[in-house]
Amino acid sequence: MESTNEKIEKLLNQKGFRNVAGIDEAGRGPLAGPVVASAVIITDWDMDKEILTGAKDSKKLSEKKRDYLFGMIMESSCIEWGLGIVDEKMIDKINIFEATKSAMIEAVDDLSKKIVPDFLIIDGNATINYDVRQKAVIKGDDKIFSCSIASIIAKVSRDRMMYEYAKTYPQYGFEKHKGYGTKFHIDAIRNFGPCPIHRRTFNPVSLFI
Repeated sequence: MESTNEKIEKLLNQKGFRNVAGIDEAGRGPLAGPVVASAVIITDWDMDKEILTGAKDSKKLSEKKRDYLFGMIMESSCIEWGLGIVDEKMIDKINIFEATKSAMIEAVDDLSKKIVPDFLIIDGNATINYDVRQKAVIKGDDKIFSCSIASIIAKVSRDRMMYEYAKTYPQYGFEKHKGYGTKFHIDAIRNFGPCPIHRRTFNPVSLFI
């Protein structure tokens, strides 16, 4: 069974674009930690059917399903990918919008070490400063197959980083909320103050500095 969201890449292939990369990010909204982006090129559509039919916007997948698909994606010879990470200090310095675009550029640079894209499909409503033809697609992570794969890679990669931060800063419960502004998290910031990975320009973190 062919996934309905893979056709845009194939159409672009037919128009002469051989290496179409889908890009997505994870971590725009949290109060702590980095923003992480991934860029993905499908090099062969004859891949495991579980990936082909199961990949979708990572927010629509359970953590167990995301982890399972992530493992399969990492083992697949049909998918090339790159990762970009911009930490909380740079987010505070240049703002989250610019930091997200920087992470996406880093992801494309990382991908280009293996295969150089000639077209970028970016989840969202903004393109990036990269000398490659590109298009921004709102909800691309749910519409475009390579963006769906990128969303899974970015989300799982970031979550695993937050699990590691939880070991260093256990009082904040990063393993539970991954840095998002839950009541538990905000109460912890109120009680303990911000830790080194909190985004100090974000409310309500800025209120407790």
